[in-house]
Amino acid sequence: MALQVTHLKKDYPTRSGPLPVLRDINLDLERGQALAVMGPSGSGKSTLLHIIGTLDRPTEGTVRLDGQDPFTLPEKELADFRNRHIGFVFQDHYLLPQCSVLENVLIPTLVSGDGRAEAEAWARQLLERVGLSGRLEHRPAELSGGERQRVAVARALVQHPVLLLADEPTGNLDRRSAQAVGELLLDLHRQEQTVLVVVTHSTELARTFPAQAEMVEGNLEAVGGMP
Repeated sequence: MALQVTHLKKDYPTRSGPLPVLRDINLDLERGQALAVMGPSGSGKSTLLHIIGTLDRPTEGTVRLDGQDPFTLPEKELADFRNRHIGFVFQDHYLLPQCSVLENVLIPTLVSGDGRAEAEAWARQLLERVGLSGRLEHRPAELSGGERQRVAVARALVQHPVLLLADEPTGNLDRRSAQAVGELLLDLHRQEQTVLVVVTHSTELARTFPAQAEMVEGNLEAVGGMP
């Protein structure tokens, strides 16, 4: 399995004792599989995504990506692992306002020090695939909300990640833009054969995914198509 999550638990300390947010999460996904995770605010779905993405650590349990447990790595190596193997799309695009569209997409490659010419050629190809080949030198302020989120999708894929994670990727968009971004995520995921996990409040977005699950009292319960 490309992504293996085993007996994952997460507690947060409180004055009255540990507060369980994730109780016992188990999940296996291969490359090419996509899962939408639904649930109300505070149900733990974003916490799950952040742990899978190595932005937070579990209290118990393991996460393996292509057979490796990233939490065994020192912090510097963990950051490099995250940059090379995991792509993120958040509700807010987090584009740098002073940088062009092309420069924003290339930022992860600057951190890793990969070959400039090859990285730029791939970034240009991605931007063409998301429909922004005519916007390469524009700044984020010159783009619509949907266009900015498409830049974020291209940036998430520029390192050829195994795992693509999206946290409410359509939450700030109008219905038409949300549908376009959702379709784009799924199309590029299929083309690149990533593992795609999206957390969302949108049942409309979730229904477009081949598999859906819901966070219920800290547990991940299958809704449809779960592998």
